[in-house]
Amino acid sequence: MFIRFFRSLMPRDERFIERFSEHSRLIVPAAVSFRALMSGDGQAEVHAAEIARLEEEADKITRETVLAIHRTFVTPFDRSQILELITALDDTIDLMKDTGRRVIRYGVGFTPEMQGMADCAVRATTALRDAMPLLGSIDKSADNLSAMSVEVRRIESEADDLLDRGLKALFASGESPGTKLTIEKVYDLVEAVVDRCEDVVDVIDGIVVEQV
Repeated sequence: MFIRFFRSLMPRDERFIERFSEHSRLIVPAAVSFRALMSGDGQAEVHAAEIARLEEEADKITRETVLAIHRTFVTPFDRSQILELITALDDTIDLMKDTGRRVIRYGVGFTPEMQGMADCAVRATTALRDAMPLLGSIDKSADNLSAMSVEVRRIESEADDLLDRGLKALFASGESPGTKLTIEKVYDLVEAVVDRCEDVVDVIDGIVVEQV
């Protein structure tokens, strides 16, 4: 009773879940722009600029979250987990920005498999966005968070299958070794975007295990 009363008097910041949700709401349109960049519509620079704009907004939320960790006594879950989660979210949009710029620089054509993997990124980030508010009531939302985890992992596995299929077609093609190497690098970068979504899920799974 005394500890609970003492904690109630300490500075608390109830906006951590809100910040996670805000950040995840930026990642979805970034993923949509990332997919549009892969469409070959001739507007790649426009899409890359939009990803960069969204990434800057996400960085502000990340900085706010890190500062709040240090000035808040009562947090919704462990400080290290808060830092892990906001970092994993930020890494996801950072990688979209970096990948978008690099694939433009490489100047390769986008294959159906690459586009399918980018579609996977949109679906995975959407699942994360929809689930993020549930972290405010983990005890009541554990099943839904678990279902989200399963779905994102299934999407990541689908992206892996697309990667395998794309690489098999690439190595069976008549492209020069140098071109094959460049295209393979693009595949790896696109796959890494979806992998970052799974990294976010790994953190959320750990939070759920400790809280339930």
